[in-house]
Amino acid sequence: MNTRIEWAKHAPEAYKAMVGLEQALAKSGLESSLLELVRLRASQINGCAYCINMHANDARQAGETEARLQTLSVWQETAYFTPRERAALAWVENLTRLPERGAPQPEYEALQAHFEPQEVVNLTLAIATINAWNRFGVGFAMVPA
Repeated sequence: MNTRIEWAKHAPEAYKAMVGLEQALAKSGLESSLLELVRLRASQINGCAYCINMHANDARQAGETEARLQTLSVWQETAYFTPRERAALAWVENLTRLPERGAPQPEYEALQAHFEPQEVVNLTLAIATINAWNRFGVGFAMVPA
């Protein structure tokens, strides 16, 4: 693999801003296990090896089971995920694949059935943030250590 720049070293203010988003999410009230599922699923879609590795490990630490982690990429085909999680994962799929899918009204309405307005905003922030991290990870060819 080609060696690329260490982006955080060359743009510390950008890195600091990204960490600030993570700090806001930590205070958002969303369950840590849900946030890790969101991060992991977006990272799977985006093909970010570094983030997949990190968030699978973080999800385990947040109490996720191997069965749920192993089937996250096919979450629609299993009964392992709650209606709340399914609504969040559908939102992840849509916003991560925004050019192809947009943000369909039915998925938005499903969110409203399971999340308070502030939670919808924070969930959307979590999706936007992990997609940004993924662009750094993939763009700079970061790989798990």
